[in-house]
Amino acid sequence: MTTARYLCLALPLLAVLAAARWDRDRTARAAALLAFVAAVVGVAALHELSRTTGWYAFAPVDGAYRGLPVDLWIGWAALWGPLPVLLRRVLPLPVALGLLGWLDVVTMPALDPLLRLGPDWLVGEAVGLLGVALPAQLLGRWSADRRHLSARVLLQLGLFGVLLLWLLPTLALTLGGGSWARLAGLPASRLVLVAQVALLLATPALAAVREFAVRGGGTPYPWDPPGRFVTTGPYAYLANPMQVGAVALMMLTALVTGSAALAVGAALAVAFSAAVAGPHEDHDLDGRYGERWRDHRRRVRPWWPRWRPYLPGEPAVLWLDDDCGPCAAVRRFLERRRPVNLTILPAARHPAGVLWRAGYTGGDGHRERGVAAVARALEHLHLGWAWLGWLMRLPGIAWLAQLVTDAMIAPPHPCRPPGERCPTPSAASSTGR
Repeated sequence: MTTARYLCLALPLLAVLAAARWDRDRTARAAALLAFVAAVVGVAALHELSRTTGWYAFAPVDGAYRGLPVDLWIGWAALWGPLPVLLRRVLPLPVALGLLGWLDVVTMPALDPLLRLGPDWLVGEAVGLLGVALPAQLLGRWSADRRHLSARVLLQLGLFGVLLLWLLPTLALTLGGGSWARLAGLPASRLVLVAQVALLLATPALAAVREFAVRGGGTPYPWDPPGRFVTTGPYAYLANPMQVGAVALMMLTALVTGSAALAVGAALAVAFSAAVAGPHEDHDLDGRYGERWRDHRRRVRPWWPRWRPYLPGEPAVLWLDDDCGPCAAVRRFLERRRPVNLTILPAARHPAGVLWRAGYTGGDGHRERGVAAVARALEHLHLGWAWLGWLMRLPGIAWLAQLVTDAMIAPPHPCRPPGERCPTPSAASSTGR
């Protein structure tokens, strides 16, 4: 049994090292590391699912995490994550998944008595390949080749969310102190409240991830960063919105589960970021962006937000219909609060000629329309309104807010150049737009 455990760890790691020597591209190696993290999280989740379904179970051994031997965990994740990513040029994805499935079918029965298979273990194998190996491969391969930005951002967001909200807290709870039962035992009303607080804490981080993608052309992963320096959205208020959001969620989880270990972990994360990750990131950004980055860092702090945004450069423009009552009210609301680096112009003067909804054009050319445009304008006021704007632009919430606005407040209607009066909302509704 001991020999089998050594082999299950050593052989995959040696194969990964050999593949890394063959593919020396730094981006590919970083993508392989990301795929490894995805596989580590996925294998742990698959094991938890197997504990309830009976697909397979490991014999009690030393060096196990919740019944999963750590050496097999690492070896399994190495096979399902980085190895096929590094060999992607010679192993197309269907071939790689087929080989992984064949390897498991051959080796898993041979691991008895360390691994006991249930009657439906092949079902678990299929679930693992489709639910763990496939997403890890897609994330790693797309990151290595810089393809499908939106999809790999969503995969990263899902991975880091599961890691932050499930695996790390479960590890802390396993080490001692606290329990998920404390959270599960809360009344439904308090569970809803906890979920709402978590969403509010996560909103700046989620908005920052989106800002990285839509305005920077990159992802939160340090080795897959934006190609452009991002100073808009949450970054106009705070230099580290993702790290601050992650620590806040860890502290909230520690509070509701009663885990002192998780609270200590959150404090260590802050210390690591300030002492290790922060200086490395500063050096990297300074080398890439020079004085522009130094100016931003002098004015925007890493861990404590500004109240008013710092938005240098070309002003953004919000286009609003002067003949639309709700739009005029929005204009007065914004102007009373002295927006930073935002110009508000009549929609009739928009270069496109006719606008059906409010429009926003950032100084970098980024565009939004409708409720999202007004939400962008809120970012130019102060932190409180900006937070609301970030919340309004979250997927689902943005769609619902636009639907309600179109149905009850200001339906889409054309605003024409001067001399042609824009129709009233009721008249616009009759056009069927």
